[in-house]
Amino acid sequence: MANCVCNGAKISCNFGDGPKSMVVLPLAMTTTENTKALAVATDTIPMLNIPSFGQCKSLANPMVASATAAALGVLTPQPCIPVTPTPWSPTAQKLKIGKIPALIDSSQTLCIWGGQIKIDDPGQTKITAS
Repeated sequence: MANCVCNGAKISCNFGDGPKSMVVLPLAMTTTENTKALAVATDTIPMLNIPSFGQCKSLANPMVASATAAALGVLTPQPCIPVTPTPWSPTAQKLKIGKIPALIDSSQTLCIWGGQIKIDDPGQTKITAS
């Protein structure tokens, strides 16, 4: 069984500075014992659900590529602005919140700049799903 992910879960991008807190709005009103909203597969809205990870180090990001070229090939990180066009996957197969599969601690999503965004800490350990 996997742990469900809730508001405040720690997520990270392999091209970012480090873990940040995920924001989950209580739209479906499904909450844990600590009144934290549970996340779903579609909680991928940049700068709302998925925060900036500080500085982006991906050369696929045009801002990083441009700054690196201007620095004569020296990698020059730029502010992270995540672009996440796909839902989280895998998700809970049986548990749905508002008809959308619940997010679990093994879920990942991709940033258009090549980053893999993963769950480092689901934010709770009492609610599980399969």
